[in-house]
Amino acid sequence: MQLTRERQPDVAAAIGLTQPQLSRRQSGKSAWTLTDCDRLAAHWGMSTLDLLAGPTHAAGCLSAARRPTADAQAAVPLAPSAPAPPAPCSAAPAAAAAAAPAPAPAAAAPASSAAPAPAPVLAAAATSSVPRTPRRAAPAGPLPDLIRDRVAAALTEAGGDADVAQAALIKRAVPDVMAFFAASRVGGRYEHSEFPPTAGILQKRSQKGADAIWEGRPKWRSADLHRAARAGHITVDVTALDMNAAYLAALKTWLPIGKLTHSEGDHHDPKRSGVHLVDPGEWLTPDLPSPLGSRQEPGPLWITEPTLRALIRCAEMDLCTPPKIMESWTSGASEGLLEKMRRALVTVRDEAIANNDEVTTEYVKSMYSKFVSTIGESAANREIRRPDWMHIIRSQAFVNLWLKAHKAHKAGLTVVQMSGTDELHVSGNWQVVFPEGRGLSQVKAKNIYTLGGDE
Repeated sequence: MQLTRERQPDVAAAIGLTQPQLSRRQSGKSAWTLTDCDRLAAHWGMSTLDLLAGPTHAAGCLSAARRPTADAQAAVPLAPSAPAPPAPCSAAPAAAAAAAPAPAPAAAAPASSAAPAPAPVLAAAATSSVPRTPRRAAPAGPLPDLIRDRVAAALTEAGGDADVAQAALIKRAVPDVMAFFAASRVGGRYEHSEFPPTAGILQKRSQKGADAIWEGRPKWRSADLHRAARAGHITVDVTALDMNAAYLAALKTWLPIGKLTHSEGDHHDPKRSGVHLVDPGEWLTPDLPSPLGSRQEPGPLWITEPTLRALIRCAEMDLCTPPKIMESWTSGASEGLLEKMRRALVTVRDEAIANNDEVTTEYVKSMYSKFVSTIGESAANREIRRPDWMHIIRSQAFVNLWLKAHKAHKAGLTVVQMSGTDELHVSGNWQVVFPEGRGLSQVKAKNIYTLGGDE
């Protein structure tokens, strides 16, 4: 599917399945039948035995006519460090597989978008003006190569025009990131649900409206500080700091694995994740924002797992009174569902920044941002529907920003303002608290201004 650039609906229609049926086979929830394998082999123009001989062999048997033209023309032999080429493709008809034993669900690659590109390495990788850097000391397996090779292919198709290649990559970011996510889940400990029933609390209340979940988006200013500055009592030099790749960092969060189930009572299980109706308690620290962000209305509200965990942590530090959980929709959870994908994206992003490669930088940014924005109820993404994941990841980004504000406060800086997903305004020597740069753990100065004085 990766080599032919087909999506699940295309392949499903070609072999007589529905898209959900194909999705279940790819995820291992349903078994591939011999008929499925015969039809897949016929669809890709090879014998069934070649299809079942492993992803590298099967991809090597895919004819040039079944690949996009630019990819077929740009193909070159495997790099010397790659494994030896597979045995020649069999000329046996697809029906010969009838005598073979039933395959395991993962055997029918390339039907699975989870199979890494067996390469050919594109000639553009060697001819592009974008330099390549050595792998990091702890690379994220072969996953970064999927992104590097996709960028190289786009540059080849665009004749080396970086702007055209970047536009094409951004246009394909949603299907590309979903294929990349599937590849990152190969060998994963848990099988996540892609289309679980949506709990009523996560359903939109109108076609263009929102559901009832409060994500905790911050919009906070230090009222006392601004009041004193406006009165001319103080003058404060402020630096607006920008947090890098906020949503990429937020992919490391506790996500529910299966469908959410309902429970009642004031009990928090750290091995589960979801959304919770809570009475948030009272915020006791006026010189810091609450993890609830800009909410003004009193009373109970539905919040996500990261926000609840932040409030519990704040209560332990005596920053607020403890939140009280009234009811929850949760599932068993893992903090590692997106970790392989996140590490690979960070690896490629770091390389691209070091090489001033804006094409790859913008492609990676588009991949992770569109992943977050389309996994809910978006028509742009038909591969998954997890509005709980979408809310949780976004809330984690806001909690990460709050944690930066708390770190600044503890280090003696004055927190002046916090807003959006990634903006923190502080007064004081912030360079001793936060490393400066474009890396995921670094920050960069966005603006410097003065409160008070002649304003």
